[in-house]
Order: sequence, then C-alpha cells, then structure tokens
Amino acid sequence: MPELAEVSRIVHFIRQHLVGKTLSKVSTQHDDIVYGKAGTSASEFEKAMQGKKIVGSGQQGKYFWITMSSPPHAVMHFGMSGWLKIRDADTYYYRSDKPEDKAWPPKYWKFMLETDEDPKTEAAFVDARRLARVRLVDCPADEIRKFTPLKENGPDPVADKDIVTEKWLGDKLRSKKVPIKALLLDQANISGIGNWMGDEILYHAKVHPEQYSNTLSDEQIQRIHTSMHYVCSTSVDLLADSEKFPEHWLFKHRWGKGKKNASAVLPNGEKIIFLTVGGRTSAVVPSVQKKSGVVTKEDNDEGADGTQSNSKRKRAAPKEKTEPEEDEEEAKPKRPASKKQTTKAVKPEEEGEESKEPAGRRRSTRTRK
Repeated sequence: MPELAEVSRIVHFIRQHLVGKTLSKVSTQHDDIVYGKAGTSASEFEKAMQGKKIVGSGQQGKYFWITMSSPPHAVMHFGMSGWLKIRDADTYYYRSDKPEDKAWPPKYWKFMLETDEDPKTEAAFVDARRLARVRLVDCPADEIRKFTPLKENGPDPVADKDIVTEKWLGDKLRSKKVPIKALLLDQANISGIGNWMGDEILYHAKVHPEQYSNTLSDEQIQRIHTSMHYVCSTSVDLLADSEKFPEHWLFKHRWGKGKKNASAVLPNGEKIIFLTVGGRTSAVVPSVQKKSGVVTKEDNDEGADGTQSNSKRKRAAPKEKTEPEEDEEEAKPKRPASKKQTTKAVKPEEEGEESKEPAGRRRSTRTRK
C-alpha cells in the first residue's frame, strides 16, 4: 500500500499540476464505502468542490489533503491500492506499459476533476478495492490536522521532524511492550511508516523486528531514530522512485520471496529471511539484525537460520478495523480493473485501519518487468 514516501509523491504532483487552478467540473461516482465510511457522500463531495480554486495540498503520514479556496476541504487516504491519476503526468510510483493503464477516464474512478484553463488539467481518484477513504473536513485550512482523522494519528517523521526527536522516540518506545516492528506500523504512534519502510528502518538500525520496544538500549534507540529520518527523508526526496533508491537498501533486494529461481539476498551474499511480526511479513537480514533482549515468540514464516518454521500455530486473524491482509510475495502490481454531513470531526470508525496496519504486499515503486 502507499506509504509516507508514495503519498508525498502524489502531494508533489498535486502542487505541480492542480494548485492555483479552479475546478470547472467535478464528477463523482456513488460509493457508500469510500465516501460513506468517511462520513460524507459522493454528491456532497461534488457540490463542495465544484467551482472552487485549489489553493494547497499537504500530508500527514498516509493521509493527504487538498485545500480549497473555502471550506470544506478534501482529506483522503489511498487504502491498499488507491491512487490519484493526473492525465499525461507520471504520478504512479511504478510504471506499466499496459494500454488499459493509460485509458481515460481510468477504471474504478471515484471522482474526477477538470480545471477551467486551456488546456485543462484532468485528475482522477481511483480505487479498485474500495479501501480508500475520501471525506470532507469543514475547518480553516491551517487547522485540518486538528480534526479527525489526523488528530488520532501520530506525528509525521518528515513533516514533524522537530517533534520526532530521539528523546520523544525513546519515551514512546519505552512506554509500550510490543515488538518494535508492530510499534512502527501503528499509525497512532508514528504516521506514514508501512511495511517496507519499517523493514528498511530496522535493517539500517541493525535491530531485529521482534524485539520488544521497551527492551531497546539507548544505542539501539539512537540508531532507530537516525535510520528513520534517513529512510523517510531520502525516499521522500526521491519521490518514492525506487529506481533511484541507494543500491545498498534492503528494498532493492527483498522481493524474491516465493518467486521461482529468485533469491532474496543482498549483493554481498547476506541472506534475507521473512518473519511474521505483528501479523505482517517482515524482511530481515539475520547477519545484521541480531536478536537481543526480549523478543516475541510469534509464528514465523522462516526461522532465524532461514529454514521453514515447524510451528503449527495459526496466524492470528487481523483485528477489526484493519485493512485486509495482502501477501508479501511480490507479483505485478494490481491495477484498477474496469448520515449525511460535512464533517468537522467524523467518528473514527475506520481509522483503526491506520492504527493497526495489516500484512500487505509491497509493490515495487517503479519499473516492473
């Protein structure tokens, strides 16, 4: 699913192609999940956006927003496979040569925007799986983060770098007794970190994902803090374009699991294994990420030596209010196949999907051959 870096990419394109332009046409399709579970409706969204000028765009973790010339403003989340397409712009964080991926209007669009200039700019929010959320938040533009759903989520490591200090992180980690990987994925703690970013952070920090957060040493916390800002800021600066990610990153070599004749190893030969931590498949380099302190005894896909686990215990089912589990095994990215209110503070009925991120398949962020 799109994580902090990928969402930052789309905010970049919104600012580049839509900010400063007036919407001459807004089209929506009824969806009582994508809109309804966020406390609005397609018709309300259409009415609120029609004829207004887009004045800005921002982000907190996996959420992003479009600020209008007057309230309400659109606050969105991509779910597992949602995206915002801009016609004739390379917004996607992976490339596809499929003709249907270039069709316009795109399949599974939820809303489409057209600007009043000549030539006009066209954008479409798409979501085949209906796990995205589109809502209206009625407040001044500079107060969006004070309202649901953003107020229930933790700080963004990039936008809130002055908050996510080493001391803040240490206090957060020591206040909870959970596997460090699970803590990083919990959006109530820190916004934007998903499966691949969590694994990348822990790999660079040389910390095992199963180690309990309250057992981490000062040195380990310092390394996690440093690697968090390094991974997040670097991937954001590169607009989530994995072709430009450093070659030594785990991301570049982690996608071999389950593929015939594919090996999950680093260029130096160090093996990548896969463990289930907090209900998520985690890529780990055991030669680098040594177990220390207390670790979880959760069921693993592979043991520390890379062998298959013999445990018969079933994987725990995802908690309610989470996004559906996706297999970590990488295949070609899935692409789209063909109470009424404007909220000041919508009840966070589905915000658990952000707080407890479930297992998910990670798509390579650019070229897939």
